[in-house]
Amino acid sequence: MREEPNADVIVVGAGPVGMTAAALLAARGVSVIVLEAQAEPVAEPKAISIDDESLRTYQDAGIADRIMRIAVPGTGTVYFGHDGRRLFQASGPAPYRLGFPFKNPFAQPELEQVLRTVLTENPHVDLRFGARVVNVTQDRRRVCAVTEVAGIARSVRARYLIAADGGRSTVRTLLGIDMTGRSYQDNWLVVDTLEDTRTERYAMHHGCPERPHVIVPGLDGRCRYEFALHPGEAEPGPDPGFALIERLLGPHRTIRPDQVQRAVVYRFNAVNADEWRRGNVFLMGDAAHMMPPFAGQGLNSGIRDATNLCWKIAGVLGGTLEQRVLSTYEAERRPHVDATIRVSERLGRVVMTTSKRLATGRDRIIRRMLETDDGRNYLEQMRYRPANTIAAGLMRSGDLGAGTAVAQPRVFDAATSKVRMLDEPAGRGWTTIGVDVPAAGWSDAESVCAMTGARRLHVVVGQTLPTAMANARVLVDVDGGLVREFEPYRGRFLLIRPDRLIAASWTPGDGDDVRAWLGQWIDDKEKKCDSPATTTTTATPASAR
Repeated sequence: MREEPNADVIVVGAGPVGMTAAALLAARGVSVIVLEAQAEPVAEPKAISIDDESLRTYQDAGIADRIMRIAVPGTGTVYFGHDGRRLFQASGPAPYRLGFPFKNPFAQPELEQVLRTVLTENPHVDLRFGARVVNVTQDRRRVCAVTEVAGIARSVRARYLIAADGGRSTVRTLLGIDMTGRSYQDNWLVVDTLEDTRTERYAMHHGCPERPHVIVPGLDGRCRYEFALHPGEAEPGPDPGFALIERLLGPHRTIRPDQVQRAVVYRFNAVNADEWRRGNVFLMGDAAHMMPPFAGQGLNSGIRDATNLCWKIAGVLGGTLEQRVLSTYEAERRPHVDATIRVSERLGRVVMTTSKRLATGRDRIIRRMLETDDGRNYLEQMRYRPANTIAAGLMRSGDLGAGTAVAQPRVFDAATSKVRMLDEPAGRGWTTIGVDVPAAGWSDAESVCAMTGARRLHVVVGQTLPTAMANARVLVDVDGGLVREFEPYRGRFLLIRPDRLIAASWTPGDGDDVRAWLGQWIDDKEKKCDSPATTTTTATPASAR
């Protein structure tokens, strides 16, 4: 068996989730080997919508601009009733709260091409196609993945392994981890078409019980159509037959065989792995969970997994975080995934029912809800979608805002005299934000800064002129967004994790309590506060050791 050079992390699977994880790790200096069983990239479209949280993750990896070039800045989803009449348009919560459009259609092959290019350009990443994993072993210090490449067995070793190899995950199977949940028996036809003339900048969910269907226009004449199938029309598989495609698309457009980019009949699942971690192996994306497509959260949930885990792995490898922080990955992510699966199932039952009685009643209830402010906001702002918050893990329970994501408003950065999005002056690591805290009060945050290497930002929300501070970078509101986000925290410090969740908040005088709490997660020996330069948690690449 041929021995291969070690890396810090092995990522199994070069789909969007696996490559996103590799990009996040590489951005923090972690060496990564990506193993993909397919010899060539798969060109078939799959996921079709990316949200603002995911785009913020790509901003963290330094590639958001490249991703936005292949996306349509969307305006949400329009829902139609049983009679074909428009019910409402769901556009999400406050626009641009996280710095990006809320929902954005895209083509997965184009996303994968961007990610492949990014990883190929990065010296920390070794991207290998045609490397089929056939065995995984581990001890307390390392993981070994055995691959077959052109019939030759090769061994790859790393400290950690991330399995992002899809719903039929080889790694999950090798580890003997089961999934719990429900597999639906309803058949759906998905057709990705070319040369389409639709110009709508939103998805369309048609809740007609005779044939529930979804239409999602895309860039350059691409459009996705999904249809609920009647019993006996087709069975799951990649060849539904052109006659069926032509018949179902007939009311919407004429179609030729060469205009069908992909067509497949599928059934969806609502399942969650019984374990997301086994030793130093972590499951991510579809390898960890699968959900119905009706909330558009399958890929986005996998990207959230990567957002949660990768900075923690980088911190442990770099010696700034204790090993036990990795146990928070599943504890923090599973509740949100469970809630998202339940919402996806409910949306499918309600929006895509085939019962005329239920569809008629649904439309009547929706129209009544739209007559009230609360009901209209619930539907149009998609408040039925669970917020990405944590109630346990690396957060100080009971603190104001702890476990919630901080927004990304536009700010005036006094250090550069430029208007920027918040994450830019915050940097890639930890951040300590003081909200209208007097200069003298900042001494209380020094110990927390020293433990985390946090960049220090002073946010001005009051009607006072910004004053230069020696111990913090000053940010000023420009359009009301900064004030709206941070007014509730006036006079407090916020400790922001690298994934932009609030870990703790406190008033001057309570810094020692926060430091004591941090001690269980962070080794503060010889840590220095980051001012004014950015400090990021990095690991030494294996090739440099």
